[in-house]
Formats: sequence, structure tokens, C-alpha cells
Amino acid sequence: MEDLILKRFEESIDVQRRFLKENLSKLLEVVQLIVHTFQSGNKLLLFGNGGSASEAQHLAAEFVNRYEIERPPLPAIALTTDTSILTSVSNDLSFDEIFSKQLHAIGRKGDIAIGISTSGNSSNVIRAFEVAKEIGIKTVAITGNDGGKLAKRADLSLIVPSRSTPRIQETHSLIGHILCEMVEQTLFSKRSLRSKSRRPR
Repeated sequence: MEDLILKRFEESIDVQRRFLKENLSKLLEVVQLIVHTFQSGNKLLLFGNGGSASEAQHLAAEFVNRYEIERPPLPAIALTTDTSILTSVSNDLSFDEIFSKQLHAIGRKGDIAIGISTSGNSSNVIRAFEVAKEIGIKTVAITGNDGGKLAKRADLSLIVPSRSTPRIQETHSLIGHILCEMVEQTLFSKRSLRSKSRRPR
């Protein structure tokens, strides 16, 4: 059991190192895009399925509340939380439309759509990116494997070089934390840090 635990940690660290080697410049581009979006008075719209839905909600919470700096809330919305919308669209139209329908309703030119998919082939996330393009919303894919169809449709893509869903998701969480920290530091670096006193949640 101990050997397996060590193996999993080593796998995760290796995937994260490879991701950083291949994506550092893109990661910085995404940070600057988010910063510009907030400075322009626009918002983030985040979505995904399963664990990726949880990650979308996690990131939205960090932006709206705070990451490490006490600062004003930043406009980020996870499109995975309203069960009435999700079930009505699925029932009346198609599960493929659950995010695109919401983008039509609340998305505006200048916003960013962040789609999270470990495979890069989630049809409802891909469909949302198609709608985002029509509206004039920038798209960022956070994915894995070879990026799938989603990466091909995105303005920017962060692809985790792995076929293991757990390792991809672990790196997605780290990516999200880095984005939150860098955006906070860029926008609010003069404010006092309270990372040591932050309560676990």
C-alpha cells in the first residue's frame, strides 16, 4: 500500500512538471486575459461535467470570495449550479445545450468562457464554445489527453499531458489556484496578504 501511495504522488508530480514545461507561456496568457476581462468590467463563466463541474464551482468561489488577499469580489459564475435550469434544458431540449443556453442568456461580448473537460470531448462544453464564438466571448479550455475537440475550438487551451483522469483533475485544481493567485496579485498586490490566517474550508 505504501508503494502505491508513493507511486501516485510521483505520477501527479511528474504530470504537473510536464504541464508546466509545455504550458507556462499559455498560463501567463490566460492570467493576462482574465485580468483584462475584470479590468474591463466583464466576467468569467465557468462550466464542466462531473469533477470538472466541481472545479468550475471551486474557481468561481475563489474569485467571488477571495483566494489569499482581502479584496473586492470578482465576477465569476459557475453555470453548473442551478438544477432547475440544468434539468429543464436537458428535458425540453438536450443535455448538450445546458451551458450554451445559459451563455445565450447572460453572456456578453468581452466575457470569458472557461470550459473544463478532462477528455476535451464533452459535447455540451464544445457546444457552449460554439455559442461563445457567436457572441464574441473569449474561450479558454482547461483539458487533458491531447486536448480533444475542445482545444481546437478554444482561443487559448491549457492541456494536461496525461490520459489519467485523476492526474488530470489534480493538475486542473493546481491550475485554478495559480490563476486565482496571479490574478489577485496583479489586481490587488498592494493589499495585505492574509494567507497564514485563512481558515481552512
